Amino acid sequence: MKTKLGNVFATLSMIGLLVSASSSVVAEQSIDTPEIRAAARHSVTRGDHESIAKYYENTAAQMQAKVKEQKALLEQYENRSYLYGRQAQDLQSHTSALIRDYEKGAEDSIRAATLHRQMAAKINQNHAATQLTESATGL
Repeated sequence: MKTKLGNVFATLSMIGLLVSASSSVVAEQSIDTPEIRAAARHSVTRGDHESIAKYYENTAAQMQAKVKEQKALLEQYENRSYLYGRQAQDLQSHTSALIRDYEKGAEDSIRAATLHRQMAAKINQNHAATQLTESATGL
C-alpha cells in the first residue's frame, strides 16, 4: 500500500515539475526574438522574406505540436482528476492557459509567415516589372 502511494506521489511530483517547466518554456519561446526582428527589418530580397516566412512556419508547427501535447495532458487531468487531488483544478486551469498561449503563438506565427510570403511575392513582382521596363526601354 505504501509503495503504491509513493508511486502516485512521485508521479504527481514529476507531472508538477513538467507543468512548471513547460510554462517557463512558453515565456522563453517568443515568436519575435531580437534576431528575427533584426532580420525582418533588414530583409531586402525575396529570399530574405522567404527565409523569415519559413522560420515563422516552423515556429507555428512547433507551437501546434505543443498544443496537441497539452490537450492530451488536459484530457488526462480531466479524466483522472481523482489522481491529482486538490491540484486537479489548478493543473487543468494551467494546462488550458498553456493551450491558449500556444494557439495564440501559432496564429501569430502563421500571420507573420503569410505577411513575409506576401512581401516576397511583391518583391518578385516588382523585380519582374523592372526587368520588363528595362527590356522595353533598351536599358
